[in-house]
Amino acid sequence: MATKVYDQVDNWNEVLLVYRSALKEVNTKLEILNDEFQHVHRYNPIEHIKSRIKTSESIVKKLKRKGVESTIENMIEYVDDIAGIRIICSFTSDIYQIAEMLANQSDINVLSIKDYIKNPKASGYKSYHMLITVPIFLSDKTVETKVEIQIRTVAMDFWASLEHKIHYKFEGNAPDHIKAELIECARMVSDLDDRMMAVNEEVQALSK
Repeated sequence: MATKVYDQVDNWNEVLLVYRSALKEVNTKLEILNDEFQHVHRYNPIEHIKSRIKTSESIVKKLKRKGVESTIENMIEYVDDIAGIRIICSFTSDIYQIAEMLANQSDINVLSIKDYIKNPKASGYKSYHMLITVPIFLSDKTVETKVEIQIRTVAMDFWASLEHKIHYKFEGNAPDHIKAELIECARMVSDLDDRMMAVNEEVQALSK
């Protein structure tokens, strides 16, 4: 019977073991899907994959912002991105294909979706977020473990990387002219993604 992580895990090392295993599990699924896509369509939708475990310092800061005590149970209950995977694609259409393929996996449970591509943040940020659980089969139990997945194009990732650096440089209070420039860059990135996808679709149509 599957259990939540904090029902069966009572120390930080066990938490890390479970979340690292969840990253391995999802990474393997993505590699298989990418290989299958290459076999069927002769095309790889995934450019590359980044994964990470959130540091204990970042987790504690997040719990403080939420106003809850720093316990293992609260970490697992209130921090959804302890295990995070970022999938980088070539085209916007790839994002939705990958999200659908993941959601269709029988052992993946999709908890929530935030589509910042159709509904960008005010800053201009665009990405597709999925919060899922995946079962981790240990020797004596099965643990349902949360993983946050972000899917974006190369251009979106480039923009988000710069925005992240600026956010921390100015501690979230960047000058207005820099914020305005970032919004304009986000528009350019969106236009570039649309144009590149249109070119790719035309190439695919002509090749047929």
